Amino acid sequence: MLDRLSTEQRNERTRELDTLPIRGVLELMQEEDAKVPQAIKKKLPEIERAVEGAIRSFRQGGRLIYAGAGTSGRMGILDAVECVPTFGTGPDMVQGVIAGGETAIRLAVEGAEDSLELGRGDMERLAVNAADTVIGIAASGRTPYVIGALEAAREAGAYTIAFSCNKESEIARHADHAIEIETGSEILTGSTRLKAGTAQKLVLNMISTASMIGIGKVYSNLMVDVRPTNVKLEARACAMIAELAGCDEDTAARYYEASGHRVKHAVVMLLLGLSAEEADRKLEESGGFIRRALQ
Repeated sequence: MLDRLSTEQRNERTRELDTLPIRGVLELMQEEDAKVPQAIKKKLPEIERAVEGAIRSFRQGGRLIYAGAGTSGRMGILDAVECVPTFGTGPDMVQGVIAGGETAIRLAVEGAEDSLELGRGDMERLAVNAADTVIGIAASGRTPYVIGALEAAREAGAYTIAFSCNKESEIARHADHAIEIETGSEILTGSTRLKAGTAQKLVLNMISTASMIGIGKVYSNLMVDVRPTNVKLEARACAMIAELAGCDEDTAARYYEASGHRVKHAVVMLLLGLSAEEADRKLEESGGFIRRALQ
């Protein structure tokens, strides 16, 4: 079956790859990578549906869960863990699971990606339910672990999405919806950490970011739910408050403290002249959207 997958084909442009000077290799890589955004652009309607599913899940108290093996699994985990500091989410709200467990983040785990049962087991362990959105990621579109995860998630009533880099993928048959970004052959035959991995990173960025915008975690183009876990992020939080409220840095810092280190609350407190408790109530009524709270 591999010989029918575009991601496994030999790239005719790179058959002399091992004879090229360094600059030649880099130029070829850049030219091939430049094809990825255009391939993604063709699939924006499908990506939009995935975002809508994630927003729906979040509003129901559900989760966005990525499941994959190898590079695909690592891309899901990377996107999931970055949501915590960027958008102030709890660690369970966006999750990534990989065939073979935590060990597989760093090392290959023999046979893990070939197990339907492991995929099913991970979904059962997470108690996936009808409120969740599950995205199975596989560059090839045929990974058994991902198929098992999608089957179990679908049976549990979750909204399921098959994300692959080949058309008419096998995993698409086991999901409610499919995103198929055709990245074509790699410069290094079968090395889907390259163009396919780049496409996965870009698309997952789009899904998580647009979903967080859709639930009020962004105001203007600022990360107003950022979790200030270090000095740099605390400085960024105070700078956002000062800019949005039109106040000086000292005032922003005072309200940052008074708000319980919550940017959105500090902004609403300053602009509407409210206490922290009143701002909390106002934001709750607005669904967490600053813009609605200020109306």
